[in-house]
Amino acid sequence: MAARTVQWPPYVRAAPWLLIVGGLVWNSLDPADYWGDPMLAAAAVLSGALLGLRDTLAVALANVVGIVVLSVRDGSIGTQDGFLELVNTAFAALLGIAVNRVVARHGRHLARVRSVAEAAQRAVLPEPPGQVAGLEVAACYRAAQDEALIGGDAYALQSTPYGVRVLIADVRGKGLHAVGAVSVLLGAFREDAHREPDLGALADALERTLVREAAQLSEELRLEGFITALLVEFPPGEAVARTLDCGHPGPYLLGGGGPGVSRWDAGDPGLPLGMGVLGVARPGVESRPFPPGSTLLLVTDGVTEARDAAGEFYDPVRGLAPLGPFAGAREAVEALVADVVRWTGGPRDDDMAVLAVTRRAGDGERPGNGSNRA
Repeated sequence: MAARTVQWPPYVRAAPWLLIVGGLVWNSLDPADYWGDPMLAAAAVLSGALLGLRDTLAVALANVVGIVVLSVRDGSIGTQDGFLELVNTAFAALLGIAVNRVVARHGRHLARVRSVAEAAQRAVLPEPPGQVAGLEVAACYRAAQDEALIGGDAYALQSTPYGVRVLIADVRGKGLHAVGAVSVLLGAFREDAHREPDLGALADALERTLVREAAQLSEELRLEGFITALLVEFPPGEAVARTLDCGHPGPYLLGGGGPGVSRWDAGDPGLPLGMGVLGVARPGVESRPFPPGSTLLLVTDGVTEARDAAGEFYDPVRGLAPLGPFAGAREAVEALVADVVRWTGGPRDDDMAVLAVTRRAGDGERPGNGSNRA
């Protein structure tokens, strides 16, 4: 993986040159005291920290040449003061070059770390197929910070005898524990989605796996660890979507004959996975119409809890409504991610995972009954 280079705004790239001009002008107006020297030194170090090697060398050369020209003009080129002035300028130039090399070395190291992290992320969270059983699928994962590519958000899609089944989940916590939990959850989902006849049984199977794995963790992680999850099933030959909410934000329906964007809130949201020890009964599976041409967006709380500068939460219903209609799953995902980035205007506090499923129009599927319960 190639190292990513920072594209600084033009005013940042121009800053060292402005400092050089200011320092040389100041020195030319006050040759006795050379008050512009700190500006020249700042230009050298700043270029080394922010710019490439070629620009850093150009700034260093401009510094030295500028001081030599001023020394010749002032007649101090052969004096002790002139020599010290040149030595100080050359030292600042070398310092800028040294800073540039340290930053470049750190950048190469970070690129290697990112490459390993990205490979691990793709192994744990591979890209879902773009087309499956008459459905168009697209997904996107964005870490809260660019340097942290691995997090606790997860999604998976599996074609089973019971239809296409989808999982989106958010593991409480960060770090290696969250990555391990994601790996266990996705592995269990891919296996159990083929065996369990309905979403309730699938959620129970996932619960058992997580409880079994939690027995090997410390008491603190066992007590505090849980996973919010949303299970969705698209049965074959029916224009419906069945959902089972385990404490997760509801999905969003785009199109489908209704008003722009609507949220599918569960009538009875259940507890997150990993909290079965509380003995609370799991809610029933809900079924809603999902006609051809509509798109279902599944998100994690990195979307619903994204804040703007004023601290207001992002609302996909309000944010996506002016942007639609969308041609398909990929366009819907890209529009949502771009709108969240625009809303936050900077780094987010949480990872963000988005998965979209579009039922292609003209597939000849019979519509479902649209009941609220399966």
